[in-house]
Amino acid sequence: MSGTTPALVVIGAGPRGTGLIERIAANAPGLYGGRPLDIHLVDPYPPGGGRIWRHDQSPLLWMNSMAEDVTMFTDDTVRQEGPIRPGPALHTWAADLRDGRLTLPDGAGTEPELLAEIKALTGSDFPSRRLQSVYLRWVYEQAVAELPEGTTVHWHRSRALRVTGPREGRQRVWLEGRERPLLADLVALTIGHLDAEPEPEQVELARFAARHGLVHLPPDFTADTDLTDLPAGEPVIVRGFGLAFVDLMVLLTEGRGGRYENGAYVPSGREPVLHVGSRRGVPYHSKIGYAWQGERPPLPRFLGPERTEALLKTGEPVDFRRDVWPHVDKELGHAHYHRLFTAHPGRTTGDWSDFEARYAAADPAGPELRALVAAAVPDPADRLDLEALDHPLDGVRHPSYDALQEGLRDYITADLERRHDPDHSPDLAVFLGLLSAYGQLIRLGDIGGWWHGFFSYLASGPPGPRLHQLLALSRAGVVRFLGAGMTVGTDEHRGVFLAGSATVPGERIEARALVEARLPDPSLERTRSPLLRELYEDGAAATGTGLLSVGPEDGRILGRDGRPHPRRFALGPFTTARAGGAFTRPRTGGPAFRQNDATARAALAFLRDLSCSDGPLGA
Repeated sequence: MSGTTPALVVIGAGPRGTGLIERIAANAPGLYGGRPLDIHLVDPYPPGGGRIWRHDQSPLLWMNSMAEDVTMFTDDTVRQEGPIRPGPALHTWAADLRDGRLTLPDGAGTEPELLAEIKALTGSDFPSRRLQSVYLRWVYEQAVAELPEGTTVHWHRSRALRVTGPREGRQRVWLEGRERPLLADLVALTIGHLDAEPEPEQVELARFAARHGLVHLPPDFTADTDLTDLPAGEPVIVRGFGLAFVDLMVLLTEGRGGRYENGAYVPSGREPVLHVGSRRGVPYHSKIGYAWQGERPPLPRFLGPERTEALLKTGEPVDFRRDVWPHVDKELGHAHYHRLFTAHPGRTTGDWSDFEARYAAADPAGPELRALVAAAVPDPADRLDLEALDHPLDGVRHPSYDALQEGLRDYITADLERRHDPDHSPDLAVFLGLLSAYGQLIRLGDIGGWWHGFFSYLASGPPGPRLHQLLALSRAGVVRFLGAGMTVGTDEHRGVFLAGSATVPGERIEARALVEARLPDPSLERTRSPLLRELYEDGAAATGTGLLSVGPEDGRILGRDGRPHPRRFALGPFTTARAGGAFTRPRTGGPAFRQNDATARAALAFLRDLSCSDGPLGA
């Protein structure tokens, strides 16, 4: 046999690439033994954080999760074949640093504000992204240190441009600025979110802006966007009210010298005026600000492995609204009412066991279910209405944008109060139901973009303090709300952008700047990644919404003929195996962990069999 050491190339050194290496370290002793292995890690950004979680970004930007809700380590709730390797969640890691049980990783930032954050961090704090970068770097170094003797990691600070090679032989990974390719027996793509070529509407808006000397910022990662052209004191139309908007809000206010005092915002005078709207017209729901107490809802109940297996076995394309959503709706309702009956029985009538039996038998879309809930839950405010939650401003009209401002401030204030009040703990049960449902839905592949947006809106909103800041900015006149059903247009004669909404009929806001506050959609057809573009042109399959098709069992890239590529894997949000949320909460099953484990085991088994074969490792 050839004396060449087997090689795995991992393209992407962020959390997903780090997680894959951790799973290789966990599984290698049992699956690969003491055989030599070269792992080539390709990323222009340092391992651990990668691009999105790199240390070199504004210290004003926070994580969207509490420190106690972020872990990179498996536990016994993860359904995987590989061994469990427990490790500290973010807040525990910080405590271990403070107590001297751990040390900062090599090259970690030592800025005074970062060290002060480590010293003060509690589980309920929302850490800075720079602190998360240090945690991820530590996890990466731990994973590398736990690799078996004979396994070596080589970091290539470069971009991968393309992968070539036959299905039966070694792959060639071509890097920017390097004439000769890396030779790989296996390749794993863990590149995270993608840049994209602009959609047709964005192309037209950009051309309009160029003709009239306006500012147009297309969908992008807010931390990477150059905001210097947004002028102080001038109106800016912002389309998008999710997490990208929150980052934009922070960078254009505190980032320009403003500050908060006693709940009020004190402007620096360098802020623009942000006119923000979206389809819903409201920000994502606040993070829930209390911990779970008492009995947990039995999950999954109506959307478990049996249901997803049955959907997969039909062999027919899955229609999300027809085939899946009724079961999601019923699952979330079951979690909600279980909590209401068990934790707040005074707000229900009858017995839970009787209600549950009748609820289970009822058609999720039928009148008997609505009648059952109406009889058992007297107060309509205690009933779960997912359609109403998704369209909170439906039917709401205001005569002017001035009139809208106070109404939306009242809405945000009420949301903050509710999400921090344990008397509304069924909301937290629904959150747990959403996590459970996501763990099943990723097995179905591409189910369209609506579900991911709905999940983020309910389960992955901003920290409460950010919404308090939004209220202060609104009262200071730095942020103005546009409402729901937002539209963006242009006036060629006057040379301005126009924005309106269904909430304030007939009114328009005009501005010389437009910001699209959202990430680019993950699409192989429009990606700016030459690597993925080449893979697609070489025969990799994509879904109707542009996601890279991968096998649900182990993440192997599927060809347009349906065959899995034996030597190419992919994990992450650009694939049909996308998982909810950037990171996993401890003790929630961690679908991303399960995916990482399956891919690592498949890769190690392939490389083991290859190294034990009588023939060469490949051409």
